[in-house]
Amino acid sequence: MENKTARFTVLMDPLKKQAFEQLCAAQDLTPSQVTRQLIREYLEKHDVSFADNQSRPNPQVKS
Repeated sequence: MENKTARFTVLMDPLKKQAFEQLCAAQDLTPSQVTRQLIREYLEKHDVSFADNQSRPNPQVKS
């Protein structure tokens, strides 16, 4: 689990939000838990490290 937290706001269709929240509740998970897992999986899929400040810059994002 991460040590620090930051707010991440997502705008989405209200019907998708409702369906997502209902599915999460049916699986006894919070939407935040599922969102964090999706983000971790996406970063891993694209070989982006995020642990212990060892992050590599995203090659598609110009500094």
